[in-house]
Amino acid sequence: MSVKDFFIFDKLITPKIITIIYWILMIVSVISGLETLVVMSYYSMLTAIIYGGLIIILGILFARIFCELILVIFKINTNLEKLNKSDIEENK
Repeated sequence: MSVKDFFIFDKLITPKIITIIYWILMIVSVISGLETLVVMSYYSMLTAIIYGGLIIILGILFARIFCELILVIFKINTNLEKLNKSDIEENK
């Protein structure tokens, strides 16, 4: 990506940033789940395993859904650009 692309918006960088955000959210979900597991294990091990596991699984699931909803917008844009280019080539 050149400086020109950065200022003209020919190429989008947000999809790459969303991928990084997804990985960060996954790591945070795992750390939160493990932290819950450790803290709640003082009270009840079964409850700690259930809550810790739910936090990990649901955290990763919601992170994925959130990032996919944002990426769908960019995929629509990419497909519209392809469609526009094919229409222009057909009309020549």
